[in-house]
Amino acid sequence: MFSTHSKPGFTALELLVTMTVAAILLATAAPSFKSYTWNLRLKTAIESLRTDLNLARNRAISMNATTVVCPVLDPTASGELTCASLSEWQQGWMVFADTNEDRQRQPLEPILKKSGGIELLNISSSLSRNALRFYPNGTAPGSNASVVFCDRRGAGFGGKISLSNSGRIAVQTGGVPPRSGCL
Repeated sequence: MFSTHSKPGFTALELLVTMTVAAILLATAAPSFKSYTWNLRLKTAIESLRTDLNLARNRAISMNATTVVCPVLDPTASGELTCASLSEWQQGWMVFADTNEDRQRQPLEPILKKSGGIELLNISSSLSRNALRFYPNGTAPGSNASVVFCDRRGAGFGGKISLSNSGRIAVQTGGVPPRSGCL
């Protein structure tokens, strides 16, 4: 005998309603996720440089030697890393012990840390302070410095690391004043 009961399952109408609800939820969540991704990339880059600046300051104090953080150029033909003369940091940076205190890495000066490039961000400092130096007492001589982080959303979403002469490192997120490369 045949059963008159129907088999359990979904009707086409139930499936269509479920897929419509899922599509609406995805459409409303996608912009938030994109913004979250951009914010996370920016905050990760800021935190990475802040950590490396703290490393440089701590190493300068503990090693009783001048330590420098500077943006890097692509390695030379000999494979040596050198500080960039420009103030653009998105290609990466390095921390090194500056034994001869010339603010440039020489082949015998040890690299304490090298950070790789960061995509889709504009990271820049002023030309006068593209190499950030820490003395053995923890100070950062010269004028106060700042490194600004921006993405394609502009200055309203940017962030900044400020370095005072006393060696204090401060982070600002949630927007920066517009400047070249960060409008």
